[in-house]
Amino acid sequence: MASTLTPPGSGNRLRIFNWALWDWGSASFNAVIITFVFAPYLTKSVAATEEAGSSALGWSMAAAGFVIAVVAPAAGTRADAGGRHRLWLGVHTAIVVLTMFGLFFVRDSPDYLWLGLLLLAVGSVFFEFAEVSYNGIMVRITTPDNVGRVSGFGWGMGYVGGLVLLVILLVLVIQPEVGFLGASDEEGLRFRIVAVLSAVWFAIFAIPALFSAPGAKVKGTSGGHPIRAFIADYAALVRRLIRMWSTEHQTLRFFIASAVFRDGLAAIFSFAGVLAAGSYGFSASQIIILGVAANVAAGAGAMIAGWFDDRLGPKPVIIAGLIVIILGGLPILFSAEAAVFWVCALILSFCVGPVQASSRSFLARITPPESAGENFGLYATTGRAVSFLGPAMFALAITVFGFQRAGTLGILIVLAVGLALIIPVRPDAPAHSMQAREES
Repeated sequence: MASTLTPPGSGNRLRIFNWALWDWGSASFNAVIITFVFAPYLTKSVAATEEAGSSALGWSMAAAGFVIAVVAPAAGTRADAGGRHRLWLGVHTAIVVLTMFGLFFVRDSPDYLWLGLLLLAVGSVFFEFAEVSYNGIMVRITTPDNVGRVSGFGWGMGYVGGLVLLVILLVLVIQPEVGFLGASDEEGLRFRIVAVLSAVWFAIFAIPALFSAPGAKVKGTSGGHPIRAFIADYAALVRRLIRMWSTEHQTLRFFIASAVFRDGLAAIFSFAGVLAAGSYGFSASQIIILGVAANVAAGAGAMIAGWFDDRLGPKPVIIAGLIVIILGGLPILFSAEAAVFWVCALILSFCVGPVQASSRSFLARITPPESAGENFGLYATTGRAVSFLGPAMFALAITVFGFQRAGTLGILIVLAVGLALIIPVRPDAPAHSMQAREES
């Protein structure tokens, strides 16, 4: 595959900032829609019962995860063809924004539950596809000297964007009796307006990246009929995995290890609100405040760790972060004091950002730019392949020990397994990768 790449350089600061604004805007989907505001509205107010809503939400997200696992690698390969990361980032981001706008029509009646679940599932699928192209762009705008800081800066911008939007929505829409644009509890209008404002937020902050991201002329991969092209891309993917097993064995091992510990990290945020409400008696507003504080801690951690990433490498940051998370989560098992939970939650949040950012940096360093979409598609797929692990271990620990806080032990076990898997992985750099260019 021949390529003409736009080389990263010191003049890329504005381009990097514009790229990171996409992360800032995307927090409206992750923090507001999926985690802290709209998904809880679906399970508590739209569904007939909270249990039925939670179960339906789980199944819909599992279906979305399956689609992502199947399609993401080929989507990444399609983005690599012709260097079209910017094009596909725009297409997939637009679809996510449209699904968020569509949530305005989800009223607080069980008749609207499946509409809400369908929109969340579709949004989740295309958000993952967008991230594949977004991460592929990062390889083109960074150098070996700054990829850690850039990755950490992007993650940090995402967390800060999430907390800023959460505060705005809390003050203007959620807390007032009658909020911005007439937001009230009638027919779930308050949460429907939140969805619209979040969609506008994402759309606005995604635009700079779409205009400033570099392109590349790449010849290769399949063309012609979309279905035949998709099948050909998957055949190429199978050959790629076989090649990785023989020539990029460490990269493949990294995919496996990162899939496990990233699922543990995702479970921390997925169940933090559940634990806060069920075991520590937090109100809805307190949970949102917890979300704001968690985003502050995670964003600060990601940005600070970027400095260490560039000087020590991503692997030490990942290992140190996982160790602190495991130790920092243990007190939750033994204490029902809200103050203990607050301290532990902030420690865990501070370390989650660095581990996530350095994991992305690790892959970027060992990825040839012309394979960026393919590798980050595999990154998404391996992450989704074990997405059941964290929730299953959380539930199993509660079943075995009989109290909700025990679920933390299940998550910590997943993280410990991920730590054990990443320790022996060597950061081998295939030819033409960012790290190989640095070492040559």
